Amino acid sequence: MRGDLGHSYRDDSPVLETIGNALRYTLPLTLVAAVVAIGLAIQVSTWLAKPGRGRRAVLTTIYALDAVPLFVVASALLLLFANPDALLLFPAYGLGSQSSDESSLSALADFAYHLVLPVVSLVMVSLPGLVVQLEAALQHERGTDYATTARAKGLSEVQVIWRHTFRNALLPTLTLITEFLPSLVAGAVIVEMIFALPGMGLLLAEAAATRDYPVLMGGVVLTTLVRLAAQLLTDWLYVQADPRIRLQA
Repeated sequence: MRGDLGHSYRDDSPVLETIGNALRYTLPLTLVAAVVAIGLAIQVSTWLAKPGRGRRAVLTTIYALDAVPLFVVASALLLLFANPDALLLFPAYGLGSQSSDESSLSALADFAYHLVLPVVSLVMVSLPGLVVQLEAALQHERGTDYATTARAKGLSEVQVIWRHTFRNALLPTLTLITEFLPSLVAGAVIVEMIFALPGMGLLLAEAAATRDYPVLMGGVVLTTLVRLAAQLLTDWLYVQADPRIRLQA
């Protein structure tokens, strides 16, 4: 009740302090990945909803990507773009030197540089589900009577999508979007292990392996609270997207 989650069995450090240090690395990674994935999903879905060439090829690529596990995606990016035998464009692990001698701007740039491959990994596995859901909803809404009436009034297909069908199509996708919130604090265990990032995912995995129950329970409590907040946020977003929806006790 006081918010005291105890001390870690491994190093006797306060659990709240340990979790706070891990969130410093997890939140930038997962938050940037979530924002990029949602933004790309909206752009790709609205483009796919319009009649045009190339739609089938893009959907086939998205469905194929949806079948690839995160471990394979992250490992492939690591071998392709952080490998001296292929392309050494990005660092293979860690978050930079974190030296106190560096300026804040250079340290931030180095931190962002080390997050490129982990962020791309998370975006690539999160994007297909969002695109498939939103694109299917947009296709359904495009065939409704109100969309046909909007076209009959002289609106272009782009105007029909953004002014009329998008908000209704967004409703079933909001649940998927708010599912990102628990992952923001729970971390991405696979990505953090492959790229050696000291985030929440790696912390909870190590706590489970070493039976460090105070840290493990602290992470579970935090994730549970965030999941409850995500459900409340979903209800609120439903009302904002469609004013006809009213919450009932």
